Amino acid sequence: MTVRPKKALGQHFLVDENLLGVIGRLAELGPADVVLEVGPGLGVLTRFLADRTRHVHAVELDRGLETPLREALDGHPNVRLTFGDALALDLASLDPPPTKLVSNLPYNIATPLVLESLDRGAALERWCVMVQREVADRFFASPGSKAYGAVSVLIQLQARRVGFRTVPPSAFRPRPRVESALAAFVRSSHDLPATVRRLVEAAFAHRRKTLANSAALVGLTTRAQAEEALQAIGRFPRARAQELAPQEFVELAAALG
Repeated sequence: MTVRPKKALGQHFLVDENLLGVIGRLAELGPADVVLEVGPGLGVLTRFLADRTRHVHAVELDRGLETPLREALDGHPNVRLTFGDALALDLASLDPPPTKLVSNLPYNIATPLVLESLDRGAALERWCVMVQREVADRFFASPGSKAYGAVSVLIQLQARRVGFRTVPPSAFRPRPRVESALAAFVRSSHDLPATVRRLVEAAFAHRRKTLANSAALVGLTTRAQAEEALQAIGRFPRARAQELAPQEFVELAAALG
């Protein structure tokens, strides 16, 4: 059966099986692991995961892949295949609870899926995800860099990077026009207050404006209050969001009360 990847779903199927060993090492797969895979595609990675772990939850949006996926996974009773939108999936309902997310993520949901899994996947402790190179760079970008933004702060407040590997376009079908990367990280915190999240999102809402102005424009606080709070944490009142390190947003939220 010939399967045509759907551009609208951001599908780029992994075809280079030499990468599976790299994924296995970065994910530190073990026989007790329960893995969540989003976007299994043709099941190449799914089979690899199933052979090395206790259970795999494979979530696929494209119903057109059901027949080839079920054929590819025949003989792997430890795989539960679910069709639906991973962003709408109740992670708490998965049984057994997944402890690792290992996926070649569809390009168009990579960032929101990672953020949602950090927030809602209470049992998740390790991630090994294939994403666009520029997205992977954004995850752990340094303050002041072009790639640094709200996503960088939110991820770095909850996780630390443990691995990184660039992947050429030839590893996929169809070949994407951009370079990809494997990003591996582990959870460092289960506690990201909603107040901090709102502040981070507000601070970067208008990147060219000062942090105080951005926060005021979205109604989170007044400019004067934000400037006073910035001074309280030792920052210039006219500082921009991209100048602050992730932990400083926690301090700033506390200063704002």
